[in-house]
Amino acid sequence: MKRPLFAAAGMVTLAIATAASSAPDPAAIATTIKEDVARMIAGINAHDPAQATALDAPDIISMEAGRPSSVGADADRSGLAMVFKYVPTWRLTVIEATVDVADSGEMAVYRCTANQEFTGDDHKAMIEKMNYIAGFKRAADGSWRVAWSMVAPMEKPHPK
Repeated sequence: MKRPLFAAAGMVTLAIATAASSAPDPAAIATTIKEDVARMIAGINAHDPAQATALDAPDIISMEAGRPSSVGADADRSGLAMVFKYVPTWRLTVIEATVDVADSGEMAVYRCTANQEFTGDDHKAMIEKMNYIAGFKRAADGSWRVAWSMVAPMEKPHPK
């Protein structure tokens, strides 16, 4: 009768070890998301709508202060393509970024302050500080996708 007790103790130890090893690693998740967003911003700066929206969930809701929301990845991609066409000098530079990861490890919020730089209608170099906030959710394949995003200006555009 000692054998089943020993086997049960081994199973409990295995279950505890498995649970501990499968616990989410918030630092690793934050690093992954920051690296993913860096690729997204590289796509924006290259004016590549496909790369800039590669992280979009199919049902993303993208919001920007002063205009209606874009719903769906296709709408987000089309909107960015239009911006690239009409503002060919638009570039982003992240100043600081933070990722907050839920205890479950299934969702996270990316927040950054960035500068938007572009040439104004008067051909002057302009700059504007803005906030970008995005809610990420883990996809079935384990990758991270943007479920929603929000861009809000922190100041009015002004000459650089």
